[in-house]
Amino acid sequence: MEKLIGDNGQPHFGQFDPAPADINYRDCDLRSPMDRRRGRLARHFAFNQFQFVALSSPELIVGLAIVDLKWLSNAFVYAYSPLSGAFEEFSFLQPLARSTGIETRPNDGEAVFHKGSNRLHISAERGLRRVSVSLASGLRIEADIDEGDAYAPMALCTRAGYQGWVYTQKITARPVKGTVHWQGTDHDLAAQRSLGSVDWTAGYMRRETFWNWGSLSAYLPDGRRLGFNLVAGVNDTGYTENALWLDDQLIKLSTVVFEFDRHHRESRWRMRSQDGVLDLSFEPAGRRSERRDAGFIASNFSQFFGRYTGTVRLPGETLHVDGLWGLAEDHYARW
Repeated sequence: MEKLIGDNGQPHFGQFDPAPADINYRDCDLRSPMDRRRGRLARHFAFNQFQFVALSSPELIVGLAIVDLKWLSNAFVYAYSPLSGAFEEFSFLQPLARSTGIETRPNDGEAVFHKGSNRLHISAERGLRRVSVSLASGLRIEADIDEGDAYAPMALCTRAGYQGWVYTQKITARPVKGTVHWQGTDHDLAAQRSLGSVDWTAGYMRRETFWNWGSLSAYLPDGRRLGFNLVAGVNDTGYTENALWLDDQLIKLSTVVFEFDRHHRESRWRMRSQDGVLDLSFEPAGRRSERRDAGFIASNFSQFFGRYTGTVRLPGETLHVDGLWGLAEDHYARW
């Protein structure tokens, strides 16, 4: 499919293979709940986009994002060492999304954010997603995520509220090469057997929403790559974005139940898929959190890094997850 929005001004809904080439939201016939057509400016400022990338290994976990809410943009980068417990984070805001842009082509477009001497750049082309970060702190990232012939993302579009919609494209456990320079040390991502995950999301989202999320990109003891993307609370209107990847194979999962204590942030989580495939616990080791209330825009965000333990029951075999490093998130948003 070349474009997500059809000739009738409405998005195609469902799971896609291959993914749409262009999320052409400007062609959307967006209306109010009372069926009045929204104007060009209303359609522009109601459209949200973000791209999140994680680089994971037992030696280094890096997360970074570019978020374009039109009224405001945000970028963050963090690095965590599972070996030493060292953690550092950086977050930047731009009113009216100045010096920020995310193109509408998930597989051959760019996302950029600049503020002063802090620069984030993510681009996709010819089977690679390239990440380049340069911060005033001295943190540098140059990483290539393999999105070659075996690339099989979970790509779908779902309804969001009465008139909105969300397109999301996610993948985990992709091979990575490149370097991260952090706190005076150069990390060779290929030598550390780092794996990458990508979340590319855009749409006319619910004005007020929340989600719980779990993600893993890790090697099993037998050398196979295991990854998963688990979500509850968003994009659950008729479809789910729950999936796991075993090497290059995408395996769809049913709905996932998240059990955790929101008011005791370091407590253990449990995640179970209703089809019986996944039964996992997650033990947080640290987190990046942020609470921001700017009136019409607000966010209560906690992204945890920690260890997954449990079982993955597939036809013909059961995989045992034993202390593999991954991410989990609890997020409330008003935008």
